[in-house]
Amino acid sequence: MKDDATYLRHILECIRRIEENTAAGPGAFLGSHTLQDAVLRNLQTMAESTQRLSDAAKDAHPEVEWRAISAFRNILVHNYLGIDLQQIWTIVQRDLQPLKAAAAHLLGAKS
Repeated sequence: MKDDATYLRHILECIRRIEENTAAGPGAFLGSHTLQDAVLRNLQTMAESTQRLSDAAKDAHPEVEWRAISAFRNILVHNYLGIDLQQIWTIVQRDLQPLKAAAAHLLGAKS
């Protein structure tokens, strides 16, 4: 069984990849199926990792909307034909930094 630190490192790596794949801006993201696929895949696997964190880890950062991330993962996996790429861009720009900060803090506390 993997521990929180393993999942936290994975969350941070997925966020790093998403940041890398969106660094060129919304035009590049919206114009490239390759970038879209990369970002969506990393969002999916990142969200899956958040679901595997312990309740204690999640409770330490109530400002992160853990349930919303879980619901978002389900949309990515099960409603993939209904994904709005403009909304994905907004989510990436608005919601990743708080998760990144929480994951880094939790990982630092575990080190």
